[in-house]
Amino acid sequence: MLDLIKQPWPWYIAGPLIGLTVPALLIAGNKSFGISSSLRHACAACLPAKVPFFQYEWKKETWNLVFVLGIFLGGVIASNFLVNPNGIQVTENLTKELAGYGITDFSSQVPVDIVSWESLLTLRGIIMLVGGGFLVGFGARYAGGCTSGHSITGLSTWQWPSLVATICFMIGGFIMANWILPVILSL
Repeated sequence: MLDLIKQPWPWYIAGPLIGLTVPALLIAGNKSFGISSSLRHACAACLPAKVPFFQYEWKKETWNLVFVLGIFLGGVIASNFLVNPNGIQVTENLTKELAGYGITDFSSQVPVDIVSWESLLTLRGIIMLVGGGFLVGFGARYAGGCTSGHSITGLSTWQWPSLVATICFMIGGFIMANWILPVILSL
């Protein structure tokens, strides 16, 4: 059984399992799946300041903080105890393309050449971390939710704004992956 958990799961298994969280949360108490709102709940719980944005009944959303903590702990458990011994398989075409940008180490879930303490202190690392973090945070706030909230919960409950947001997420991802990221990686 443990060997089954260590292997990558195909999209047609993992996708429906993720999708089933929506009805499970709705049945369990009319809760909506989303991750970005948990940051607001954490700030409301930890910041004693009288900031109007954080003045609400955050204790009703404690389940969301526990959910996010479970995701974090699941990641820690998976990365330490459920590592696939075969390593990451990257297609030959992608390997050649990334080698052109100096990315050759695929021994981890993310390329070590991009995500490491050494690369963090480079111009490329600062742009990716600070710029990417700002854009993700700003985008989630501007769109009224993150990709998981809109694309999983919003679409499954037939919300028009979530369809628009998901289309924009996809267009933005395409533009980033094909036009902006190659420029950043070539720095």
